[in-house]
Amino acid sequence: MRNGRGVLSSIAVNRVRKGVIMLRIGLFLATNAAILVLISVVFQVFGFEGILAENGVDLNLQALLVLSAVIGFGGSFISLAMSKFMAKRSMGVKIIEQPANSSERWLVDTVKRQAQMARIGMPEVGVFDSPQPNAFATGMRRNSALVAVSTGLLQQMSADEVEAVLAHEITHVSNGDMITMGLIQGVVNTFVIFLSRVIGHVVDRVVFKTQRGYGPAYFITSIVAQIFLSFFASMIVRWFSRRREYRADAGGASLAGSGKMIGALQALQREHEPHDLPGEFAAFGIAGGLGSGFKKLFMTHPPLEERIAALQAAA
Repeated sequence: MRNGRGVLSSIAVNRVRKGVIMLRIGLFLATNAAILVLISVVFQVFGFEGILAENGVDLNLQALLVLSAVIGFGGSFISLAMSKFMAKRSMGVKIIEQPANSSERWLVDTVKRQAQMARIGMPEVGVFDSPQPNAFATGMRRNSALVAVSTGLLQQMSADEVEAVLAHEITHVSNGDMITMGLIQGVVNTFVIFLSRVIGHVVDRVVFKTQRGYGPAYFITSIVAQIFLSFFASMIVRWFSRRREYRADAGGASLAGSGKMIGALQALQREHEPHDLPGEFAAFGIAGGLGSGFKKLFMTHPPLEERIAALQAAA
């Protein structure tokens, strides 16, 4: 009877996981469609298409919307699909295939236990050479992720603190944060590409009176507008990234214990010069660089004191 119940339980879990995957695919497609519909409605309500027509601007907004979504989401998810490969190559992550010592054995066993608690597949576990204490998780799927820690983290933190950091990263994977951030990045990419092309087209046709094809003004204006809009769009992505960190801290506290999670953040707080991880991996690290004033809007992580206070309040 136990074996039978175990098989039935396994089948049920697999069905739930397939359902979650299908739900995410559906949400991805629905988000794409919603963006296109929203922009079309806004342009119709404000009569933007009529204004363009009156000024002789021959721009197919629907076709541009579709193209912008394909480029915006395509680039975001290609980057996500390659994230594990890029992490291994660019950061020199050494994957622990067979633990060579007790430290590596403990690391793999801890990740395995936490992955089972979070009901996700066993991630690849790796170590990268860096004197700064940090860690990150990446990967396109919850059941095929990568969790990597720095040598500085293993050398400077206690076992309890490292356990909490690993729990934080496992929560990122369990929550599907990589997919969520990819989706958000795709949304802002779509808006940036679409609006920059519209601005370039209008300037080229209305200001410089280009009649056929595109003149230099279109390309120059589009590039400048894309840079300008990307600057503000990044603030939106970073805001979502900071909110996601609070959830990962709470999940880490649930898996490893509030005391350990708070202790890990306090250990990072004692680090005088915390650094962001390079490129796209910054958002999925345990800690980010310091910032204040306007710079704070571009931080991938909230200040450590605020994260600690949130955990203490919850505890």
